[in-house]
Amino acid sequence: YKRFLVDATLPDGTLVTAHCPNTGSMMGLTEPGFGVYLSPAADPNRKLKYTTEMIDVGTSLVGVNTSRPNQLAELAVKAGKIPELAGYPRVERERKYGTNSRIDLLLHDADGKQCFVEVKNVTLRQGDQAQFPDAVTSRGAKHLDELSAQVAQGHRAAMLYIVQRTDCRAFNVAAHIDPTYAAGLHAAMAKGVEVYAYSCRLTPNEIALDMPLPLEI
Repeated sequence: YKRFLVDATLPDGTLVTAHCPNTGSMMGLTEPGFGVYLSPAADPNRKLKYTTEMIDVGTSLVGVNTSRPNQLAELAVKAGKIPELAGYPRVERERKYGTNSRIDLLLHDADGKQCFVEVKNVTLRQGDQAQFPDAVTSRGAKHLDELSAQVAQGHRAAMLYIVQRTDCRAFNVAAHIDPTYAAGLHAAMAKGVEVYAYSCRLTPNEIALDMPLPLEI
């Protein structure tokens, strides 16, 4: 509620209000009674002492902290866990580019060639598909245009959808939620923007990139 707040009961019965770092609608994740995993705030002076990391929806743990996918993607690229993005020894985070934008990952190969990677957190499940977005995202549509522009300039550009759940068979764009974004993704793909989706392995102790999901876009 209030977009970023979650009330949770700790094992000792204490009721706490935790920060939920997720700007989406969190469709399907907000039913009262779901189990949650919280991390303690590093800053002792922070007003909200916990951060919401995962929600247990019964079929899977679901990672809702939108800061995690960029970390997961960076570690996976550096470790060679994403074959489609292998061969780039240098990785930059949050590099300014385009029109008032920042690219999540900018990859550099030994010859100076670049690959622009936009990372998105996926939590929505429809049937057996992971889908993005779970709310209308004009910012997401802008990112697709920016990536297309990089391809036109001769660079590689890719959308990397990190599915922070284990119960999805494939990935698709949520055209029923945001038809403009869906049209933008189709147009970007036609212009040469690459699209990849990877599921995650989630436990109470670890979130790690797991395996590629087939695209059904």
